[in-house]
Amino acid sequence: MSLEKNFNFNEAEARLYQWWEERGYFKPEAMHHGAAPYVISMPPPNVTGALHNGHAMFVSLEDLMIRHARMTGRSALWVPGTDHAGIATQLQVEKMLINEGTSREAVGRDEFLRRTWEWKAKYGGHIQRQLRRLGASCDWERERFTLDDGLSEAVREAFVRLWEDGLVYRGTRLINWSPGLKTAVSDLEVENKDIEGKLYFFKYQIEGGGFIPVATTRPETILGDTAVCVHPEDERYQHYIGKMAIVPMLNRAIPVIADEYVTREFGTGALKVTPGHDFNDYDLAQRHNLPIINVMNRDATLNENAGPYAGLERFEARKKLWADMEAADLTIEVKPYNMTVPVSQRGGEIIEPLISEQWFVNVKPLAEKAIAAVRDGRIKIVPDHFEKVYYHWLENIQDWCVSRQLWWGHRIPAWHHIETGEVVVRREDSPPDDSGKWQQDPDVLDTWFSSGLWPFSTVGWPKDTADLQRYYPTHMMETGYDILFFWVVRMVMMGLWFTDEPPFETIYLHGLVRDEHGRKMSKTLGNVIDPLEIVEEYGADALRFTLLTGSAPGNDMNLALSRVEHSRNFGNKLWQITRFILSNLEDEAPIGRPKQAKLDLPSRWIMSRLTSLVQTVDRLFANYQYGEAGRQILSFVWDELADWYVEISKHTLYGDDLAAKSLTRTVLCYALDTCLRLLHPYMPFITEELWQAIPHEGEALIVESWPEVDVSYLDAEAEASMQTIMELVVGIRNTRNEYAIEPSKKLTGVVITETMRETLEAYSYIFARLCNVNELQFADAAPENAAVVIAADVAFYLVGMVDVEAERQRLEQEQTSLEQQIARVEGLLANDGFVQKAKPEIVQRERDRLQDLRASYQAVSERLKSL
Repeated sequence: MSLEKNFNFNEAEARLYQWWEERGYFKPEAMHHGAAPYVISMPPPNVTGALHNGHAMFVSLEDLMIRHARMTGRSALWVPGTDHAGIATQLQVEKMLINEGTSREAVGRDEFLRRTWEWKAKYGGHIQRQLRRLGASCDWERERFTLDDGLSEAVREAFVRLWEDGLVYRGTRLINWSPGLKTAVSDLEVENKDIEGKLYFFKYQIEGGGFIPVATTRPETILGDTAVCVHPEDERYQHYIGKMAIVPMLNRAIPVIADEYVTREFGTGALKVTPGHDFNDYDLAQRHNLPIINVMNRDATLNENAGPYAGLERFEARKKLWADMEAADLTIEVKPYNMTVPVSQRGGEIIEPLISEQWFVNVKPLAEKAIAAVRDGRIKIVPDHFEKVYYHWLENIQDWCVSRQLWWGHRIPAWHHIETGEVVVRREDSPPDDSGKWQQDPDVLDTWFSSGLWPFSTVGWPKDTADLQRYYPTHMMETGYDILFFWVVRMVMMGLWFTDEPPFETIYLHGLVRDEHGRKMSKTLGNVIDPLEIVEEYGADALRFTLLTGSAPGNDMNLALSRVEHSRNFGNKLWQITRFILSNLEDEAPIGRPKQAKLDLPSRWIMSRLTSLVQTVDRLFANYQYGEAGRQILSFVWDELADWYVEISKHTLYGDDLAAKSLTRTVLCYALDTCLRLLHPYMPFITEELWQAIPHEGEALIVESWPEVDVSYLDAEAEASMQTIMELVVGIRNTRNEYAIEPSKKLTGVVITETMRETLEAYSYIFARLCNVNELQFADAAPENAAVVIAADVAFYLVGMVDVEAERQRLEQEQTSLEQQIARVEGLLANDGFVQKAKPEIVQRERDRLQDLRASYQAVSERLKSL
């Protein structure tokens, strides 16, 4: 098959993807019956979302894992799906209604949900098409949506079981309230934002005379104070402990209490205690049995407990109250104050701690199981330094507020009797009886509740399906470290609780994708790189290879377009190598490994290096070092196969020895075939296109086998000899440049060596082809006026071109460099830790290198002496 001059990725990517999918290669059944399964549950992107670099990263990594598993003979299943994304989707629909001049409250719940399903139908397919564009080889026939009937049944079942286990309860507690979204939000959905605020100092008047100075950043919450707290050993305020203070403008009496929680050195050393609007104050109130007063409505206006300020918006009330306090001579001063405020991750407005009745799950029993699963090794976290963070979070976990005051989502399966107040939690999506006196709870569950069931609900749970039996537990959970607690921990807890098995064997955490300067991408900075624009310009393979080779487990990566361009150029190099090989096959179609017995030195070398590469890639894959594995493959293809073997092979291919030509073609085809297999998980499109063009057996590279290691091709002698030849060639090229010798000028080489004469005579054509030294002579003494290149025990003289003084300076520099290299290797071999812990072959390699360096040093020293 002939190839066009360049790879037309825009045409090929869509064609190949459609062909793969139509042939059923994405399905786990594509592998032979009885193959061991390998399963990944895709982190479900928001159903109405658009592809960003975080998606591109997880798609690239997970598709690499799934393609590798498929090629190694596993029954590979990658389960795709999307999340209903309660808050995010509801916000979009609410904005649409506002633009139409109405609101969700005005249209009512049923109509709002109808409009939201319409929205989902219209925009829900975008993200799927974008994932396909990146080459995601998931089984689309098993695609799930968190509001599917089956997943909704799983959510009801899980909630009911937790209720039956006594772990679900409804209670009044202080929670994070989003006034804009009008719903409770979890701690994980709250971000801290640094702002320039103000610190307000005022007087808390004491009954009987005197005052305690107090500072606050939120004056409006003064109206909900139920105590003033000082340190029991603070001499400034000890005489006020037990007395009553007067709440400004409301004239309500509250006690002055003492607690060691107070930091005497901070602010005035006295705290106002507002348990209805501050989490620390809430804990303080529990210890001192203080009343809790809520002064705020759900829309962040003040309620009747705020007295004359009722009805005012919270920040408007702040101004009005402070002005009234100033008029009453109750203020001291206002200072600028850099502070951190909690904001809604989705809505962006300042979060208000609020006392509210919500549904909670006591997750401590679930957390204990999750901790044990990692401690006893049933679940592995990569990289393992995240284990400490994992343990800390679970050991300090609080009850989970699972109710949200939204309409889009899984409605809580609880029914309230309108007369008796009885609450019934049931699996059926209908009231307990037909009396008409039951109302379903209006709240929906936190999105992360349904997401926590994802690995097993997507394969049929709570039904005992064939997929659940075969594909659960899953094997790999790959996702960003930033949602370890949002999502991953919840899946571990719920998987262990409901199935008695860890939901996956390994948790692989990737980092964030930042701009080329290491900054987080944001519209404000104007540094957002759109992955789809990259794909349009450079192709999906280039983006994937850049993300995969630029990342390491748990580390952020910097994405620069120059790196994407380099990846695209690597694909071009692969394309040109293939075109060269195809153009030199003539009528042959070699398939399989070449016979070792008749291989020449360059072929023995490239086969040994190729075998080492497969070993290295296998080892790196086993240790989750996918980025380094990709870099090793690139280095081999570009620096060894293309730059050396392909160039050297031209001598044989353009010659008259038919047997040698045939063997060289076999080596070239086998090396290229192996590289395409190794690269397929990284660059699926171009590798499939090239593999289809070269001689091959089988239907498609996507379902071909992963390269196997045949250690009989490892050849240390060939590698050492070729290494010496390559160092000589590089040295000769550098020397020609230093002396400004025209590339076209043919040179004569005089060689002094004790061990390499036969090899250099046999492969003298390498020097003629690669550095234009067309004649080799062997001698026992150095010629005059000759530049020298030294490698191992070979002194290679280029005659008739030397400035003696310049040559002396050059050799002295080389001697210094060799001294430094010798010292480094000697230090390494003198290190008992290295000698005892490193692999024996690595230690031996360093010993051989030291021997070669010493030989080179001796040769350089002798040449300097002769000069």
